[in-house]
Amino acid sequence: MKRTRVEKKPIDPQRIRCLPKEGFSWIDRRFVRDGFLEDLRREAILVYLFLVAVSDAQGLSFYADPSVARLLKLNAEELTQARFWLEKADLVLYRYPLYQVLPLPSMRVAPRPVRPPATSPTPMPAPAAREASNLMSLQEFFARLGRERLNGERQLEREES
Repeated sequence: MKRTRVEKKPIDPQRIRCLPKEGFSWIDRRFVRDGFLEDLRREAILVYLFLVAVSDAQGLSFYADPSVARLLKLNAEELTQARFWLEKADLVLYRYPLYQVLPLPSMRVAPRPVRPPATSPTPMPAPAAREASNLMSLQEFFARLGRERLNGERQLEREES
């Protein structure tokens, strides 16, 4: 089976992308081709693409975490975990308040099953969100346990009468 080569021509030659005079960013195609994209979690990909878009020619960005989280619609824990995975993959460095996007490593660092650090303090999600993910605080656990015990006692009383 012989492959035919697709000829690449701009769809609209009047609208070809070029680097702006007052900006600097690009995404190395190896990010996709060499598997970096495939290895990262969704939040880490989002943060990486944002940092690439806003960084200067040295890969530096001074966007503060609250701004990054707000713009990307992430909570503090998601941002912290995304940064952890990006640093682990050797794609960014972070030293408050500065991010540095690094050149892609010649070989990607295989992700290890390591749990990222939790932010501290992490506010508990709303009760409805916790129930959807089967998470609950100790207070909620003991309250539920008490309700279940009370319901069980009531049912026993009904069965006895």
